[in-house]
Amino acid sequence: MKYGLAASLLFFLASPLWAQAQDAAQLPSSVPEMAYHSVPNLLKFPKHIYMSEGAGITVDKNGNIYVFTRVGEGGHSLLEFDRDGNFIDTIGDGLYCFQFPHQVRFDRDGNLWTVDDGSNMAVKFIFNGTDWRPALTLGRRSEPFGPTNTDDGWVLPRAASTAFSNLMFNMPTDVAFGLNGEIYVADGYGNSRVQKFDKNGKFIKSWGRRGTGPGEFHLPHAIITDSKGLVYVGDRENSRIQIFDPDGNYIKEWDNVGKPWAMCLTDDPKQIMYVADGAANRIVKVDMDDHVLGWWGRPGKQLGEFNNIHSIACGSNGDLFITETQNYRIQKLVLDRR
Repeated sequence: MKYGLAASLLFFLASPLWAQAQDAAQLPSSVPEMAYHSVPNLLKFPKHIYMSEGAGITVDKNGNIYVFTRVGEGGHSLLEFDRDGNFIDTIGDGLYCFQFPHQVRFDRDGNLWTVDDGSNMAVKFIFNGTDWRPALTLGRRSEPFGPTNTDDGWVLPRAASTAFSNLMFNMPTDVAFGLNGEIYVADGYGNSRVQKFDKNGKFIKSWGRRGTGPGEFHLPHAIITDSKGLVYVGDRENSRIQIFDPDGNYIKEWDNVGKPWAMCLTDDPKQIMYVADGAANRIVKVDMDDHVLGWWGRPGKQLGEFNNIHSIACGSNGDLFITETQNYRIQKLVLDRR
């Protein structure tokens, strides 16, 4: 199945209806539903700045919250709040790379990254002491002239160039970082592959193609790395998480967490993964041995319910931050530890 921009937008719009049909009882009955509550009115927006579709969210070491939202041309796509939800600033207003936001992450050095599947770009921002400034760009926004991005990849006006195509994305979805600063981009909707770069943005290798076999993908929608440097790819439409070594060699897969729209890992010595199953609109808690420890959430519009979970961030104290594309909001989830 080929995804153009129109087709993917149609998929986004149709997915709430499909999500309503998913049932959390698909998990084994032995897996407990976990108790939690959602913090009401978390983010305080100033006048004339709005929350729209929640594409991405991340938190820094101080607990500050960064939101990547789809607000249209002329809006404020990237927003920063303090740990209590008080507005701090907007970032990158008017930048050419913000067209259809998809994800935002911090790398291991505290730099902020955005992934935009409309502009086909991943951008690194560095804080200069007063504000965030673009420092490294990967990919290129499609132009009305020259190379054209299509469902079949980048089409060049002359002979096709492998070197060029390795530096370009077709609706990328997420970015992750290796132990030595390597950059992994989930080149999701159009190319169904992972692109690996060194810390300076030099292309290293690519792996994956459209398919259902080991190392193949049907929409790699999320990507993260663990404390050992292993790479976890949320292979959304294949309903699995595939695990690779840092060089892209296939190790194994998990097929017991539903459709992984988003993932995050805790910083604890014994890491825990939280997987957002955006189809069933629930969060699944998994240990690194692929044991499902619990779940919570169901479709809806009330606090603690979800409508198209698109991104999840693990807070330093165990709290979770969730974006929803259909409910136009961010939820902070606090587990009830009793």
